[in-house]
Amino acid sequence: MIQEKFMRKNEISGEELSQMFFAGAASLSNHASKVDALNVFPVPDGDTGTNMNLTMTSGISELKKQSSHHAGKVSQSLAKGLLMGARGNSGVILSQLFRGFSKAVAEDESVTAEKLALALSQGVTMAYEAVMKPVEGTILTVAKDAAVGAMQAVRQTNDIVQVMKIVLDTAEQSLARTPELLPILKEVGVVDSGGQGLVYIYTGFYQALLGNMPETSPHETMTPEQFQEDRAQIHLKTEDIEFGYCTEFIVKRNMAIPFHQGSFREKMSQFGDSLLVVADDEWVKIHIHSEHPGEVLNFGQKFGELIGIKIENMRDQHAHIVSEDLDKAGNSAEELSESPILPFGIVAVGMGDGISDILKSLGANQIVEGGQSMNPSTEDLIQAAQQLQAEHIIFLPNNKNIILAAEQAGKILGTPATVIPTRSIPQGMAALLAFQLEESAETNKQLMIDAISAVKSGQVTYAVRDTKLEQLDIREGDFLGLFEGEIIVSGQAAMEVGKELLSRMIDENTEIITILYGEGITETESEEFLNELQEAYPEIEIELHRGGQPLYAFIFSVE
Repeated sequence: MIQEKFMRKNEISGEELSQMFFAGAASLSNHASKVDALNVFPVPDGDTGTNMNLTMTSGISELKKQSSHHAGKVSQSLAKGLLMGARGNSGVILSQLFRGFSKAVAEDESVTAEKLALALSQGVTMAYEAVMKPVEGTILTVAKDAAVGAMQAVRQTNDIVQVMKIVLDTAEQSLARTPELLPILKEVGVVDSGGQGLVYIYTGFYQALLGNMPETSPHETMTPEQFQEDRAQIHLKTEDIEFGYCTEFIVKRNMAIPFHQGSFREKMSQFGDSLLVVADDEWVKIHIHSEHPGEVLNFGQKFGELIGIKIENMRDQHAHIVSEDLDKAGNSAEELSESPILPFGIVAVGMGDGISDILKSLGANQIVEGGQSMNPSTEDLIQAAQQLQAEHIIFLPNNKNIILAAEQAGKILGTPATVIPTRSIPQGMAALLAFQLEESAETNKQLMIDAISAVKSGQVTYAVRDTKLEQLDIREGDFLGLFEGEIIVSGQAAMEVGKELLSRMIDENTEIITILYGEGITETESEEFLNELQEAYPEIEIELHRGGQPLYAFIFSVE
């Protein structure tokens, strides 16, 4: 055991500060699933620990690139990584705590106890400013109380180890009080999940100062019994979630467009709750729970380019969690049938892990793997639909050869079903964006059909044999450009065919091009392709995503 006299430190170097950050991240990683299990506020999306852990991981990845031992530069590297990797409400708040921290020590080679306290306090100020309507009894309260404890401690001692011990003790005491500040926490019998995550981080900080670096156990597990006892989500109802889509994205600002953070936050608040707006010189990070994520993105796009878009259906997440927990608890099929029923369940067909992730982020509840050359059967579609507890099923076949199978599945299923005749992935994406949970099945059908009619779809694939098609002399292995399923371009290079295809798809009304690149295209190649298109069409917004699809080098959506 390290003796107290050897633990006294009047200041710490940038290298020691790095070790604190590493230890805090490791401590959080070791307990991420426990933090997930506590999550209950503001809505039960159940991933606070995961979001905080991924946020810290991004910060640490950036920190590892920093070779300087200057404390200010170390902190700035962490803050940059946290900002760009921030996920969820808790992750954004965490990024702001350390963004404020980094600004406080920006010019410091080393950090004293007094400066540590000041940095923690400045982080709290910045975090509160990022939240539209701060709620006490959350990570904000724990961070604030811990910072107050630090400021009081430096009046008594200049020992940074002792100050950090008081910070940790104060944070733990504040965490224990969170149920008294948030009735829902008291009702469920848990402490705030984000606050608990912060306590784990501060625990790592203190351990590092004592010379005890925690070992990382990223695959920490809990027994089903522990998980069932700890999961707070089972005490809530899916229908109580007012705003169903957790929406996150970054705006890369157009510097020619005036931007005022306060006004932006005020206008953005009309779209939902749990709003966080974090602005830097060139970037704006937004997190909001909204019922209409498309409107949120449209507003954000007025100020620049959108990147890092993530949309999650929290009602679906919650219903899945409740069903999973009931199953783990050993409930009967009859009891499971009494779990929350979703008004709609969306089954979409897609091939490629990137495309699957995109469809899920836009609201699809089940993804059936398939597409060209691998058409799922009617049974495959029925089985996917049967996994959803929904009053009405919506099928998105996303391929002309799967529409009939989907229609057959809808007739056999036994649950009311609608088939939206999407013939491509871009049409499926457009349909998902048009879907409105509060509308009827008939209204949604019309909204989604209208949406797919406004999208032009193109694909770049390759020829499997020689053929002659009108004016095209096609050789086996040539790349082919398809517009709405018709071959209109051929050539020997995928990117050249892609550029020619897009030139024929684009007209004077084109505003957005979305590109999904397939498994045969490298990230470097896709970025080069994007740069060439941006130079050719500077007036058009172009988005690039990894689709991971086989057979097709590129899939294009033109709107």
